[in-house]
Amino acid sequence: MSRTEVVALPVVGRRAVNAHLLLGRHPIIVDAGTPGSGPRIVEQVAAHGVDPRDVRLIVVTHGHLDHFGSAAELRRLTGAPIAAHAADLGPYRSGRGRLPYLPTGPMGRLMARNRKLHEPAEPFEPDIVLTGETDVSDFGVDGRIIPTPGHTAGSVSLLTDDGDLVAGDLVANSFLGLLPGRPANPPFHDDPLANLASLRAMLALGPARLHVGHGAPLDPARVDRWARAEQRRLGRRAARGRLPSRPGDGEAAPATAGSPAPAAGEEV
Repeated sequence: MSRTEVVALPVVGRRAVNAHLLLGRHPIIVDAGTPGSGPRIVEQVAAHGVDPRDVRLIVVTHGHLDHFGSAAELRRLTGAPIAAHAADLGPYRSGRGRLPYLPTGPMGRLMARNRKLHEPAEPFEPDIVLTGETDVSDFGVDGRIIPTPGHTAGSVSLLTDDGDLVAGDLVANSFLGLLPGRPANPPFHDDPLANLASLRAMLALGPARLHVGHGAPLDPARVDRWARAEQRRLGRRAARGRLPSRPGDGEAAPATAGSPAPAAGEEV
């Protein structure tokens, strides 16, 4: 088994929005950035000594424009198939994120008014429609795609056998990476409690590091502490009826028996 290296591919700013390149026996790209960012991703892939045409798979973690915006373009540029979850097929087929966005805090409320979040991306149909855990070793990386619903119904993460969790928007860095290493919510969650259940399930698998869509890699122990505190905060909000969620958007990933409830803290 060859070790997999995970490389961030910044799409916006220094690390405000990231795709990731997984270097195993063959390369895999996770996420496709904002609309029009395909060439930038391909340039960075080539800068790491990889022929973009050698990419074996593009994994889209969820149906938000900053993660699937260039998926169709990236498929043309690399020739690689796209894998994405069935529960987010609506956004992928329409090229639009599911509306309304449900902010996790002040930054989300501000960003929800940003026109760019409402502009359409190029639609696409996934070549591989995910419904459960999916091994990706045949594509050159020893690991598996795991459904992690909550941020959106069709959110997924990729866990390598080396313990690197490419987590999409399960968690983020504070203020979209301006405070690196500090866990926080991304600006939006469709179902905050379900997302926390997914995050708890992933932490229970013992990842060595979390690679996220917004900011630098995160330490799992610090994320776990943050998650416990956030669970208490969300519990208080839920008790007051102040916790919005999108009805019918899927179920939370099962938590490990005996593990503490997850928690997610401040919003970026």
